[in-house]
Amino acid sequence: MTEAAFRTAGIIGWPVGHSRSPLLHGHWLRRHGIAGAYVPLPVQPGRMAEAVRGLAALGFAGCNVTVPHKEAALSAVDAADPLARRIGAVNLIVARPDGSTHGGNTDAYGFIANLKDCCPGWRAEDGPAVVLGAGGSARAVVVGLLDAGVPEVRLLNRTRARAEELAGAHDPRLVVAEWENMATAFTDATLLVNTTSLGMQGQPPLEIGLAALPLRAAVADLVYVPLETALLAAARRRGNPVVDGLGMLLHQAVPSFEAWFGVRPEVTAELRALVAATL
Repeated sequence: MTEAAFRTAGIIGWPVGHSRSPLLHGHWLRRHGIAGAYVPLPVQPGRMAEAVRGLAALGFAGCNVTVPHKEAALSAVDAADPLARRIGAVNLIVARPDGSTHGGNTDAYGFIANLKDCCPGWRAEDGPAVVLGAGGSARAVVVGLLDAGVPEVRLLNRTRARAEELAGAHDPRLVVAEWENMATAFTDATLLVNTTSLGMQGQPPLEIGLAALPLRAAVADLVYVPLETALLAAARRRGNPVVDGLGMLLHQAVPSFEAWFGVRPEVTAELRALVAATL
């Protein structure tokens, strides 16, 4: 095997040792018999530009980017696709043969792919979606929903100003609703998405009532530790279709693997079980 035949990629974050991405990409490398590696790359805040410049020199095909570097990665790459610029963050970097770097964002794709996988009956055009939160994950979810054709996205955040800031960057289908009037926003919704960290292990719970949410509405939570959050448990008890956050992690990795290693992998039950066992 030549050095050129061996492909290396990784994930930049701080901290990054907890990431499940090396596990899932390693599974695909073995599954497809590809000579390569995917490794964690701890990069301290403020050093993102240096790290990106070093990718090509180290022979990396590219990397993923996780917190807290996604926004910094957008300005660190030489070029970025329009979707990443709309979202305002990069989570996929490709190091090109000429040494330049290109940024993309696969979070919106991962969210929609997971939603369709878990809820094949969900159709974007059927009605409004409610999104809780206004951070980086919310931006990716909102863009994904708007591009999928959702007629209205209602954005609720405990700090209204942050929601208004996000809404100002998108089209009129994105409207800001009051956190305190959540039940009104739920009334005719066909999808509820929690993009906040509330309900995550070690974080405060997400304390909301679902009585006003139609039973046909899907309920998605981007949190995957725990795999079934209190929100999903409550929705399941009511009879709502539920979508956990692990599937988004798996699906968003598909375009990255293809970009670096030239093969489009599949998200299988075997892969899901492999990663779920580590949660």
